[in-house]
Amino acid sequence: MTATTTAPPAADSAPALRRPPARLRAWATRAPLLPALVFMIVVTQLPFVATLVISFFDWNALYPKARRFTWFDNYQQVLGDADLRHSVWVTVLLTASVVVASLVLGLALALLLDRRFKGRGVVRTLLIAPFLVVPVAAALLWKHVLYNPEYGLLNGLLHYVGGPQPDWVSDTPLLAVEASLVWQWTPFMMLILLAGLQSRDQQQIEAARVDGASDWQIFRHLTLPHLRRYLELGALLGSIYIVQNFDAVFTLTSGGLGTANLPYTVYQSFYQAHENGLASAAGVLVVIGSIVIATFALRVVSSLFREEVSR
Repeated sequence: MTATTTAPPAADSAPALRRPPARLRAWATRAPLLPALVFMIVVTQLPFVATLVISFFDWNALYPKARRFTWFDNYQQVLGDADLRHSVWVTVLLTASVVVASLVLGLALALLLDRRFKGRGVVRTLLIAPFLVVPVAAALLWKHVLYNPEYGLLNGLLHYVGGPQPDWVSDTPLLAVEASLVWQWTPFMMLILLAGLQSRDQQQIEAARVDGASDWQIFRHLTLPHLRRYLELGALLGSIYIVQNFDAVFTLTSGGLGTANLPYTVYQSFYQAHENGLASAAGVLVVIGSIVIATFALRVVSSLFREEVSR
């Protein structure tokens, strides 16, 4: 008889491979994001903390040895100064008017581009171009090419038809700033609303047409309710950026003629009056206002994502 031998199981010959712990796997997936997180903290959060600390000091850069801790005196001065209150009102008026006008024009252009016609791609590229222009360059373009009373395009057209020759920046300063911002931000609103139009349920629209609904009825009862979230998103994102706008005010009017908004007032306090503490307090208030608006914007974005996922 021959003896038979059986090979030991493979599990006994080689140790079983163990999966890494869940915590280690989580850190492995988050590790590539750590450099970006550190960079963001160094670039954004540390300067904001320094600004917050400086806002509690009476600190004039011309008299550094006279620096002293004053708690909330700078905030009381910011909220109680008549010029600063006027700059807050100008900021609200400028933001609201630009956002509303940009949304209306952006909606009209989005409805136009949602239709098929020859050369639509070229027209879309041309309409997006103003948003790609550097803000300072856009303000200079409006100041010298369009608004100049001697060789500007607007007065040239008025001269051709025998109209008046106004000084646009001096006669209507706030309107001049608003027009330049509307020109620049309308493409942004158009892109958001065009994305909303292209996400509509086409079968629902075709069914409404079969039932005899007119274009106005379809727009009022189907398109506009569908675009509500996109309109809110455009208004909130536009408000976040326009409330912090500095380039147009600085380039067109230099803050004069009643056009100084809150960012320009912060610039005046810091770079011209050298009041570091006062400027820091005003800057903190601007950041807090922007965070409040951004919170609503993030809620709108998250609701849009939930709606898209649920479809």
